[in-house]
Amino acid sequence: VQLQASGGGLVAAGGSLRLSCVPSGFSVGEYAIGWFRQAPGKEREGLAVAAGSSGSAWYADDEGRFVISSDSAKNTVYLHANNLKPEDTAVYYCAAKHLDLMDHIDGRQEYGYWGQGTLVTVSS
Repeated sequence: VQLQASGGGLVAAGGSLRLSCVPSGFSVGEYAIGWFRQAPGKEREGLAVAAGSSGSAWYADDEGRFVISSDSAKNTVYLHANNLKPEDTAVYYCAAKHLDLMDHIDGRQEYGYWGQGTLVTVSS
């Protein structure tokens, strides 16, 4: 079981990126897949989690700049990051946990599978 995160890069403040998370060995429909980030010197934080392909999702806040979506046909979970700010600079990770192990979804639980991370750098 592996997760491949991609889509990071350098973007100017106010810009957008779409991050992709592609699992191998399982279907996105069976897992909660979330996006997390860790900035230098800070703890890892959860941003958004998609509950399989149900359309349900958890978000860390209601600011609306980060939107998670799941495409079962492509077996991919995306994080649409909009209106990026320099403080969004971090390594972004995707992680997965089987839905059978969860009675609710959020970004504060332990996730068993992690991708390698993709770096997002936002310039001012």
